[in-house]
Amino acid sequence: MTLDERVEPRADGHPVAVQPAPAPHRLRRGATSLGAILRAALPPLVLFAAFIGLWYLVSYVVLDPRRRFLLPPPQQVVDIGFGDGQNLSEVLNGLWATAQVALVGFAISIVLGMVLAIFMSQSKAIERSFYPYAVVLQTVPILALVPLIGFWFGFDFQSRVIVVVVFSLFPIITNTLFGLLSVSQEYHDLFTLHGAGRLSRLRRLQLPAAMPAVFTGFRISAGLSVIGAIVGDFFFRQGEPGIGRLLDLYSQRLETEQLLTAIFFSSLLGLVVFWGVGYLGHRVVGGWYDAKQR
Repeated sequence: MTLDERVEPRADGHPVAVQPAPAPHRLRRGATSLGAILRAALPPLVLFAAFIGLWYLVSYVVLDPRRRFLLPPPQQVVDIGFGDGQNLSEVLNGLWATAQVALVGFAISIVLGMVLAIFMSQSKAIERSFYPYAVVLQTVPILALVPLIGFWFGFDFQSRVIVVVVFSLFPIITNTLFGLLSVSQEYHDLFTLHGAGRLSRLRRLQLPAAMPAVFTGFRISAGLSVIGAIVGDFFFRQGEPGIGRLLDLYSQRLETEQLLTAIFFSSLLGLVVFWGVGYLGHRVVGGWYDAKQR
């Protein structure tokens, strides 16, 4: 009998050596990682291939050659929108102008939204005073406010940043306030038992506990900031043209290839900002918070 064998009694009382169960086969780490990558990447790739196939179907089958300018085939969009250096440079310059407006407005929204939410979480009177106006800011048609912002503050960079703040402020306020107020009363009682002050309670308890909700608001506002920057570009026709202004020009000229290229880069900007905030949130709270467990 080897060392790995163990002895068990039979029904008649005589011992018998039993072989241990074979150890489960462990997959190599590289193979597991490759499988996870394939599982994550394959569905979007399949959907993208189906989208391209539908695009070709509409361009060559549904539309006749005289109306094909409404939806040119993908290779034509790539040749004119991406292959032409002048067209690509124009779109990238507009994208950079829009990105600056979106990032500056998003940063201001973060600071302003968190400050307001913190003050509202510390005082019911402040919350009752400010929160209704935050709701009104969200419910009023924002497109109706954009011309007024231009009349009051001009049509330059400053006004476009204000539009971004109007678009992206409310989710930060609501999510941060929710996170700050959702701390269990048991933890508040524990801090009270140890004589913690208001500032210590905020810094050591409420803000850390609110981080998942805070970054949820950040991710929502990240996409809204890009939309606000594009809307500001679309309405404010002075200064350096952003991607929104180019979208308007291309649609007026029926330049569908450039229009689709500008739409692609606009979507890419929104995805980059959204994923960047999501990555930052994972780095901040991912080590101790798992949304699947809630």
